[in-house]
Amino acid sequence: MKKIFLITAAVLLPCILQAQQRLTLEDCRQMAIDSNRELSQNAIEIQMASYDRGIARANYFPQVSAKAAYLYNNHDINLIGDEASQLLRNSGTLVQGQLTGKLNELTQAIMSNPAAAQEFMASPMWQTLFGALSQTDVSGAINHIGSQIDDALHLDIHNVYVGAVSVTQPLFAGGKIIAANRIAALAEQLAKDKYDTKYQQVIVGIDQSYWQIVAIAAKKELAESYADLLKKMVNDVTALVAEGVATESDLLSVKVKANEAAGMLLKATNGLSLAKMLLCKEIGLPLDSEIILADEGREAVPVPQILSVKTMEEIWADRPEIKSLNTAVEIYDNKVKVVRADMLPTIAATANYLVSNPNVSHGFRNDFGGRFSAGVMMNVPIFHGFEAAYKTRKAKAEAQLYRSKLEDAKEMVCLEVSKYANEQSEALESLSMAESNLESAEENLRTATIGFEEGMVDANTAMAAQTAWLKAHSEYIESGIALRMASVNLQRAQGNIKNE
Repeated sequence: MKKIFLITAAVLLPCILQAQQRLTLEDCRQMAIDSNRELSQNAIEIQMASYDRGIARANYFPQVSAKAAYLYNNHDINLIGDEASQLLRNSGTLVQGQLTGKLNELTQAIMSNPAAAQEFMASPMWQTLFGALSQTDVSGAINHIGSQIDDALHLDIHNVYVGAVSVTQPLFAGGKIIAANRIAALAEQLAKDKYDTKYQQVIVGIDQSYWQIVAIAAKKELAESYADLLKKMVNDVTALVAEGVATESDLLSVKVKANEAAGMLLKATNGLSLAKMLLCKEIGLPLDSEIILADEGREAVPVPQILSVKTMEEIWADRPEIKSLNTAVEIYDNKVKVVRADMLPTIAATANYLVSNPNVSHGFRNDFGGRFSAGVMMNVPIFHGFEAAYKTRKAKAEAQLYRSKLEDAKEMVCLEVSKYANEQSEALESLSMAESNLESAEENLRTATIGFEEGMVDANTAMAAQTAWLKAHSEYIESGIALRMASVNLQRAQGNIKNE
């Protein structure tokens, strides 16, 4: 049976080890960055800000637009009215009637005068002239001319087609376009600073979770060693009780300590499981994933590189929060320029080409015709209830507000850097003291264990040495973790954690 168990274990052990994922601190950082939704949203905001910058840059270029329209009308346009139109079309008939009437009157006047009538009858020329006049018909020609004129005065707009292409180039906008482009560039930088701020928060959070797991894993191993020590002591004291060297009270005291050690081990095991689940959530893995950290199982937490504290000017230049507030101040300074530009005149050049059917350039003929025009437009604001003045004052107040926030933030950064620098110094000192205490506790435990085994030291003294050893180990682990966290917090405070 034992042989079968060993064979099964030998087969399954590589599979178990393969299922467990080994992660370094850099792996955890990168996985957290890749899976963090807020960072992804910030990256999208950077992209949107770059698009806004392109939109603002487009205002430097001319605006070109084309328009087309079709319109149907059930009536055309008559410029003279129906009565005048009828008179115009019958003008030849009216002229012919008037001409004939006048000719008849003239003939009657001649015939009523005997002398004139005799002369008229004796003159072939007058008879030929009057005969030609009486046979002349001008009504048709004049009616035709009148109809043509009437047709020309009736504009056919039943089907109207219009098309236009216009170009507008701003020449002067009071500095508004320049300021808007500057604001768009600053907004893009602001989005990047926001991303960097969240990036730092993610890195610090992952480091804290990572080293917390390392600490819990070390304490779990420590609890296992402590439990093994007490388990061995229970066996030794049980043997001593049987020999009459130790009392039942000594045995009970050792068993109580052994139970406490078992409870510590159970808490450390459960705490390690929960801490790994939390880390899996932060790095985007399923909560039940089997992970092993590269720094688990170390005898000592690796000491980080101790960096010198930078000058405050360097820190302010590297901290994304300070850069964000500086950018915000610049944005509101440029907003003042944008609002102030609303009170200044704007000048733009314009050019248009219009095509229409009916052709307005050739008597509304039913064909397409176009015309070109160009000019300069100017808009001068005069009065609008002091709106622009109030907007300018508001923008100046907002800029002043962010200047005040910037000064407060700089003071807070100074305090933060001082705090974490002191914490790093204290953690270094604590680690040195904990290392010294650990050496003393290990030597004390070794001496007490030998003395207990040789019967020269009682059980309580041996257990006290074990408790001191456990405490010294715990303090050494906690000091190492505290130094790691103080170091990463100081790096964040100084702006050293950057998105390369």
